[in-house]
Amino acid sequence: MKKIIYLLPLSLLMACSPDLTSLNVDPKRPQTVPAETLFSNAQKNLADAVTSPNVNINVFRLFAQQWTETTYTDEANYDLTTRDIPQNFWTAMYRDVLKNFRESRTIHQADATLQPDVKANRLAIEDIMEVYAYATLVDTFGNIPYAEALDFTNVSPKYDDAKTIYLDLIKRLDAASAALKVNAESYGEADLIYGGDAGHWKTFATTLKFKLGMMLADADPALAKTVVEQTAPNVFKLAADNAVFHYLVSPPNTNPVWVNLVQSGRKDFVGANTIIDRMNALADPRLAAYFTKDAKGAYSGGKYAASSNYATFSKPGDITIEPTNPAILLDYSEVEFYLAEAVERGMNVGGTAQSHYDKAITAAFDNWGVEGATNYLARPAVNYRTATGTYKEKISTQKWLALYNRGFEAWTEWRRLDFPRLNVPAGKTYADIPVRYIYPVGEQNLNTKSYNAAATAVGGDKVSTKLFWDKN
Repeated sequence: MKKIIYLLPLSLLMACSPDLTSLNVDPKRPQTVPAETLFSNAQKNLADAVTSPNVNINVFRLFAQQWTETTYTDEANYDLTTRDIPQNFWTAMYRDVLKNFRESRTIHQADATLQPDVKANRLAIEDIMEVYAYATLVDTFGNIPYAEALDFTNVSPKYDDAKTIYLDLIKRLDAASAALKVNAESYGEADLIYGGDAGHWKTFATTLKFKLGMMLADADPALAKTVVEQTAPNVFKLAADNAVFHYLVSPPNTNPVWVNLVQSGRKDFVGANTIIDRMNALADPRLAAYFTKDAKGAYSGGKYAASSNYATFSKPGDITIEPTNPAILLDYSEVEFYLAEAVERGMNVGGTAQSHYDKAITAAFDNWGVEGATNYLARPAVNYRTATGTYKEKISTQKWLALYNRGFEAWTEWRRLDFPRLNVPAGKTYADIPVRYIYPVGEQNLNTKSYNAAATAVGGDKVSTKLFWDKN
């Protein structure tokens, strides 16, 4: 009898399950993932990487001197050698962003059931997103793995020249824009930036190409002029065009600033005196949106890179720490600042430097729901005709202020145009204000030959080595 009892369940199991290997499949860990899920996840990972205030991956708000640290000040003093910050950012961008976009594209290319125009749109949008991610990596490190980057069977990918990558990214944007079918569907709700609107993606591709053209302005003025003049008529025209990633009110889809500062209960940052002093001097109405009042009921920032008491100084404002505060990847205000600069550089983009400058600042006020842009622009220290300094100083300073909470872009504009003048930490620092991330330790140890070649090509793997577009 015992044998019968033991054998019966086995016989039933064999009858119901002809393939016993299926028992090893965990239904909660799928072996295949829909392309839409990969795409959405990559968009979120990209937004998180450039938005997070976690100092293990993103210290750009510190480099731009928007915030400073309260207790642990190594990052504000530019420690990129004993910390894994470059490695973590590199991994996030390659593994969590680019690999997911590429896998999504591979699935779509093999899908014979997709309607042709829908497939064309999805492939084009995936390529546009890859371009954005690669441009971010180039603007962070310089030369990077590109042509061989996403073949994870190749553990020693070569590094490509940064400018050569830029030129290819521009070509890819041309091809993607031409492929988009504006009257056809694409990703729908799986697209967490434009909701699958191919027309918006076409405008975004053109605007991103325009931005890359402006990044080339000092490195290759002739090419920059061609790219900028070609794209300027079709760039963002209003805030509704902005490339925005919308976070949700509930975890795990909340803004990472809320996650790191509110949910975690940490008190690691206060506003930096660099930006708050400048805004106080200009009586900038955005102060109340950017920061809280300090212990005395005014606005003050901690001394950059020095230990600052959390209770004493102004903290990141309520809007910044909202769980639903969106991540901006590219916006209309930024574009208008570029147009003002383009006019000053002799590019034929229409309008005047002042008209674009005024529109840029007004749009920046609108982004934060702040009134008073007209009065602000009338102040002698702000008005384009009367503000002191070169066009680069006037435009870059106001753009730096407008890019608050977008640390990467603010740091990039400071590197490119050399304004405003940032504070040099008074105490012991690990380096001068960085103009690039150094390459990850993992690359030095596991991809040594390619790493050495890249370090030599860029002029040394140091935070002080300027990128190819940084000519000033």
